[in-house]
Amino acid sequence: MTKELVISTTSHETRVALLEGGHIAELYIERDRQLGIVGNIYKGKVVRVLPGMQAAFVDVGLEKAAFLYVADVMDEMEQVERNIEGEEQPLAQDACTELPTLPPIEDLLKEGQELLVQISKEPIGTKGARITSHISLPGRHLVYMPTVDHVGISRRIESEEERERLRQIVDSMRSSGTGFIVRTVSEGKSADDLSHDMEFLVGLWANLSRGIDEISAPSLIHSDLDVTSKVLRDILTEDVRRIVVDNVEEYDKIVRFLRTFMPRLNYCIELYQGDEPVFDAYGLEVEIARSLGRKVWLKSGGSIIIEQTEALVAIDVNTGRYVGKHNFEDTILKTNLEALKEIAFQLRLRNIGGLIIIDFIDMEKEVHREKVHATLEEALKSDKNKTNILKISELGLVEMTRKRVRESIGRTLCEPCPYCEGRGYIKGKVTVIYEILRELHREMAGLAAGHMTLLAHPEITSLLIDEERCGLDELERRYGRTVSINSRPGFHIEQFEIAVG
Repeated sequence: MTKELVISTTSHETRVALLEGGHIAELYIERDRQLGIVGNIYKGKVVRVLPGMQAAFVDVGLEKAAFLYVADVMDEMEQVERNIEGEEQPLAQDACTELPTLPPIEDLLKEGQELLVQISKEPIGTKGARITSHISLPGRHLVYMPTVDHVGISRRIESEEERERLRQIVDSMRSSGTGFIVRTVSEGKSADDLSHDMEFLVGLWANLSRGIDEISAPSLIHSDLDVTSKVLRDILTEDVRRIVVDNVEEYDKIVRFLRTFMPRLNYCIELYQGDEPVFDAYGLEVEIARSLGRKVWLKSGGSIIIEQTEALVAIDVNTGRYVGKHNFEDTILKTNLEALKEIAFQLRLRNIGGLIIIDFIDMEKEVHREKVHATLEEALKSDKNKTNILKISELGLVEMTRKRVRESIGRTLCEPCPYCEGRGYIKGKVTVIYEILRELHREMAGLAAGHMTLLAHPEITSLLIDEERCGLDELERRYGRTVSINSRPGFHIEQFEIAVG
């Protein structure tokens, strides 16, 4: 499949789109007001230790204290599973080896203690950043772990012979007590390629660690690359045929970056100079807008509904307009198979992570459920974020997880509606009117006399004066009061005020 990178840079924002077959597959956005912090290294200070949660909060200078779990501060790293960018092999040598019992967090950290930490997850929603004390520095071919004595190989490198070759090369060159993870792009690379990466990363760490003891906490020690350089480092492979960028300065920076870190690779780098914005020229704005909608139509006429909540993401599959050509079971199977490919695509595009529940259309035949599950696993193989999928339940539900490092596109580009406060619904007009009538009833019952004035949204007052007038007339007759109705265009549709006198 043909892949391209389209990069749009302005003074306030950089957007990088990975295209597969002409369609946007992944989108990366970095704004000057919201720079990404994953990979940044800080000297932090422990502000609170929570024994009941086996965790601590660390002040690293961000708006909210960062969260540090006990497993991310242990010394015995060989037994703690690590996963960098959803791609590399866990550190545990034996998958059957049980993880050791985690020590009490209060034995490892004390309030006021200073330590070096790295951001592993962006602040998401109301939660602060997730951090680890196990520093890792990613390069093009290797990830350097200065505090871990281990060599890991990307699980995407399937050949055992190649895995062993790479392991021996890295093991022979690394210093005792340090660790490396060999990344997927290292497959087939020479010892010289790996050596160049290793020397750069070791030198970078030497510069970073120099004089850290004299720096007061909280302080930023090292910032990771900007979004463009990070994407080039992490996802640029030989199957990416072209890089299109619309900014001269960004174009020059990319050329210098590729010459420095990927001198042996030949890429077609094009400076876009058209009058139309580059994302418009490639039709990407339409696809981005589509990624913000809750409903996605399938070619057959079916659809999927994507609902993101605080706890999980729910995805519902519907047949919609598709009625099939043969029997009902075949219609259901075809819709589910089409839907799961779109779901895998939308998970990457929207960068949806965490717990995901997929409600497929119920399938009675076990062979159909197995086919859908196997096809979903296959569709997610191209996703560099780690996923874990459980079997389809009898109710047609699939529970899965997808590693979440940064906010989804929806949470990045949107904010909760101030009108409905993120609920997605507001009270119906009739419901609001009946609330007003109940409140008028309470006020009238407690007063000996007096004129009353109602202030409400124009749509509410219009309905109250017209179709729902009988309820107000009944209250006025019962209590011998009169109520003046005044419209307030600036009111929330659920808002109203009652004044007496």
